[in-house]
Amino acid sequence: MEMEKRFQVFVSSTYEDLKEERQEVMHALLELNCMPSGMELFPAANADQWSVIKSVIDDCDYYLVIIGGRYGSLGPEGQSYTEMEYRYAVESDKPCLAFIHVDPESLSVRKTEKTEAGKQKLEDFRAMVKQRLCKTWDKPADLGSVVSRSLVRLMRNEPATGWVRADMVPDEGATKEIVRLRQRVEELEALLEKAASHAPEGSEEFAQGADLYEIFYTSSYGLKGAVGEPVAISWNDLFALIAPLMIDEADERAIKSAIGDEIRQLVAAGSVFAFVPTQQSFGPIIVQFRVLGFIIKSEKKRSLKDWGTYWTLTPYGDSVMTRLLAIRKKPVK
Repeated sequence: MEMEKRFQVFVSSTYEDLKEERQEVMHALLELNCMPSGMELFPAANADQWSVIKSVIDDCDYYLVIIGGRYGSLGPEGQSYTEMEYRYAVESDKPCLAFIHVDPESLSVRKTEKTEAGKQKLEDFRAMVKQRLCKTWDKPADLGSVVSRSLVRLMRNEPATGWVRADMVPDEGATKEIVRLRQRVEELEALLEKAASHAPEGSEEFAQGADLYEIFYTSSYGLKGAVGEPVAISWNDLFALIAPLMIDEADERAIKSAIGDEIRQLVAAGSVFAFVPTQQSFGPIIVQFRVLGFIIKSEKKRSLKDWGTYWTLTPYGDSVMTRLLAIRKKPVK
């Protein structure tokens, strides 16, 4: 069962002047299954409490700031705690969203800065925030929908770790089993990679490559089913002949037909109706390519009426075929 994640969002702002706006934002976050977090009620007045604020921001998945008409109470360095929180979130590479009031001058006097110094600090803060991703807002009722749309887009573009219920987290035994299975998957993937580029152990003992193999055949020339003189063909040439048929899969009739056509070319008997390798010659061909790790029997499901035997390339057989048939660059003179 897929674990449902919830994301924790730090909401930063001044408090007294933005109570209604914060309420709208909190509702929007809860509707998105997010956990709002903020320190607006925390009497941040010393370094230890600032450390707590930073740790809360660290634990959150996303950070958003709401800026109205007030700059806010100042910290030890002369910056407001809202600006300190914003700067810390940005420096920590926390995914951030900012929502700035479109026209602070239109706000009531009780919601704006009273001093020229405070107004200047607010203006400087707004200018800094505008250099990054931000949205504007006008009325508290509009702010919730703006936050929802922006946060959904941010979560899609910058997925965070999130939080899950404790009872959804695997216990120690399940965790160990997951680790064991992952290790096993890595081992099997390594074996598959090796199988794609290396011959099976011990296969060097068997005929292959330029070694010749004599194929006996029957033909429709003269007496029906007459056995002709055997033709010799190297294992490489033989595999290069039939391998393309088995890129997906091929039944034994198609493989025999391809070998018969090659025999026709070798004996220069273009007018003969058909050549077919004898079963005594064909059987060892299949066995040899299985021993060399080139082919395996296809396990694809087919109709009950289909009694044919189908063969397909192994990853190693596919790499051998590629080396045999790929067109090489001509040497530069």
